[in-house]
Amino acid sequence: MNRPKLRTLKPRLQQAAGRVATMQPGSWRTDKSSSTQRGYGYKWQKARGAFLAAHPFCAFCLRDAGIMATSIEAIVLACTERRIALPYASVVDHMDPHRGDMQVFWDSSRWQSLCARHHSSEKQRQEAQG
Repeated sequence: MNRPKLRTLKPRLQQAAGRVATMQPGSWRTDKSSSTQRGYGYKWQKARGAFLAAHPFCAFCLRDAGIMATSIEAIVLACTERRIALPYASVVDHMDPHRGDMQVFWDSSRWQSLCARHHSSEKQRQEAQG
């Protein structure tokens, strides 16, 4: 019994282009300065730790769960009642992009606690949209 031969298909995928730039030309981040030179040194790490101790939960997770409480105790109680995990934050986010302005950078009234997932996705989308 003769079987028909299968034809070989040509690949439909092409090689990806080179690395895509993620920062806009002229951005305050493009000058090749270190994170410490941009303000994220020891002083920031201390301020970040203190802020996360005072505000340990992700603002976006609380918003998504419909939790409006502001005290740690009330948030824990609300999460327990809803049977959801406590939405711990690990990132202190600048609500308004500081773009290298140290006065805006150090204004803690413009900070919010976020989990890594929200900071890396939703917050980055918001900033990209302007």
